[in-house]
Amino acid sequence: MATGIQVKATLRRMTPADLPAAHDLSREVKWPHRIEDWEMMLALGEGQVAEIDDRIVGSALTWQFGADGDASRAATIGMVIVTPDAQGMGIGRRLMEALLERHPGRSVMLNATEEGLPLYEKLGFERLGTIVQHQGAAFRVPVAELIPGERVRPLGTKDDETLFALARAATGMDRRALLEAILPGAQGVMLTRENEPVGFALFRRFGRGYLIGPVVAPDVGGAKVLISHWLGSNAGAFCRMDVPETSGLAEWLEDLGLPQVGRVVTMVRGPAPATDPATRLFSLTTQALG
Repeated sequence: MATGIQVKATLRRMTPADLPAAHDLSREVKWPHRIEDWEMMLALGEGQVAEIDDRIVGSALTWQFGADGDASRAATIGMVIVTPDAQGMGIGRRLMEALLERHPGRSVMLNATEEGLPLYEKLGFERLGTIVQHQGAAFRVPVAELIPGERVRPLGTKDDETLFALARAATGMDRRALLEAILPGAQGVMLTRENEPVGFALFRRFGRGYLIGPVVAPDVGGAKVLISHWLGSNAGAFCRMDVPETSGLAEWLEDLGLPQVGRVVTMVRGPAPATDPATRLFSLTTQALG
C-alpha cells in the first residue's frame, strides 16, 4: 500500500515495447502468463500502462468483439494489475476509466478478483456469476462416455465458420477475430451428434502448461466428452481450465485430480450479451478474454 507523498502516475497507450515490464507485473502478483500470452493479448486488443518516474507500475488491456451496429457487440477488460507498492493511489480506477472510454454503447465484461470487486462495483459493474479455476498434472485419465450417435473428431479446414457460430451462440459475442488468432497455435476437436456439429474444444500452450478452452457444448455430458479427449491425450501434462461454477463440472474435475485453486467473479457493465441456452460455454479462452 502506498504511503507518504502520493506521486501522480501518468497514463499512456501500451506498446509492444512495454510487454517485458507488463510481464514482470503479472509475475509480481503471481499470475502465470508467459510473455507469449501477453504478446497475443495485446495484438488482439489495446492497453494502457501507468508510469511513475518512467517505471511501469500498472497495466490494463481491453478487447472489442463485433462491429458497431452489430447486436452482439461487446467488450472485455482484463490484465488489470497495479504493483503492490503503488496500490492505494487510484491507479486502477484511472486505468479502468481510460479503457471504458473506448467502449461507448458497448456492454463491457470482466472477471474480477476479490480485491478488484469494490472498484468495479463503483464503476457500475454488476455480478453475473463465478468462474472456478481447476488445474493440475496428477490427474486420472477419464474414459469418455459417448451417447449413441455422438462422436469426437479433429477439426477440419472447413470447420472455421461452424466454430465461429458456436462460439457466438455460447458467449453472445462475435469471437471470430479471437479464434482466428488462437487457432494456428491450438489443437482442436469437434463434437458431433448424428453428424451435426454441436460443440468444440481447443487445447493450447498457456501459462505453466496447457489450457483446455474454450470448450463449447450443448450440455455437461458433451463438455465432459470433449475435456476427456484432451486429458486422455495428455496424461501427466499440467492442464488448466476456467469453468463457470454452474457448469456442473467442478466435482467431476476434482474427482479426476484437477483441484480448484481459485475463483473470480464475472461482471458486466450494461446489458449482458444474449446467449443461446442450447449452446453453452463450459471453459473460457482465458479469464481476461472471457
